[in-house]
Amino acid sequence: MNQILAFYHHFDWGIVLPSLFKPLIIQGLIFTVLISVISQFAGTVIGLVLYFLRRSRFAPMRFFADAYIWFYRGTPLLVQILFLYLALPYLGIAVPLRNFDFFGAIGFTPELFFLDSFLAGVVALSLNEGAYMSEIVRAGIDSMDIGQMEAARSLGMTYAQGMRRIVLPQAMRVIVPPLGNEFNNMLKTTALISDISFYELLGAAKQLGNPSFRGLELLVSASIWYLVLTTVWGFIQSVIERRLGASSLDPALRNTRWWERLMGIGRGVETAPAIPGTVAGVPPVIQGDRR
Repeated sequence: MNQILAFYHHFDWGIVLPSLFKPLIIQGLIFTVLISVISQFAGTVIGLVLYFLRRSRFAPMRFFADAYIWFYRGTPLLVQILFLYLALPYLGIAVPLRNFDFFGAIGFTPELFFLDSFLAGVVALSLNEGAYMSEIVRAGIDSMDIGQMEAARSLGMTYAQGMRRIVLPQAMRVIVPPLGNEFNNMLKTTALISDISFYELLGAAKQLGNPSFRGLELLVSASIWYLVLTTVWGFIQSVIERRLGASSLDPALRNTRWWERLMGIGRGVETAPAIPGTVAGVPPVIQGDRR
């Protein structure tokens, strides 16, 4: 109990809220969103390419895709980030990238955001995400009936046209929900880049908190921003999924709000009006129905 009281008296909530809007924290927040968007987009493209490589007639391409997925799913992401970051000096590009103050030139705090750390983190996250997205893409496309492609080919479409116009648009219903979850996870996974001296949201919090011995308060501030990001994305994801699944939704519920369908309240979830000549809630009798 004494330890809990000591912790309570030492923890300063007066530092948490003001630190939410400190310039370095805001810059770290911007980089967290930027890195997440770039890495998720690149990872999705890589996953789509890997899917087609695994369906290739050439064995070396299939072997490369399988080996890629095996490696990136079987090794820790932090190891992959550190490996790429430490490999830059061997390639002779670490010093030129670090000396090129690109982010300082566009308005960010000079000498805090380095291009070599940024590129190493984005590339590592993208390559890792590609391995997982390949499985998501595979599940989405393979869930489509093979007759869809056969019908497209019978209409004179090539394989690429049938995939782009027929199969992929339908597969998006299956792909988007796990894709949204992957992006939600990506928003938090970017915190690993702080280990290679890049001040995204977590790195910025540690940079501000460590010198003043208020690291715990700054970590709480960073956690608040992570919760804001994931919550906002959760609403965006629900809108996207609702749009994609509009045709499969019960017609009586299409004009209702998502929270009305979730809670079972509101006008849109009331019992549908009865068919003329029938009693509400009682199914009509069909002539010849012997059930």
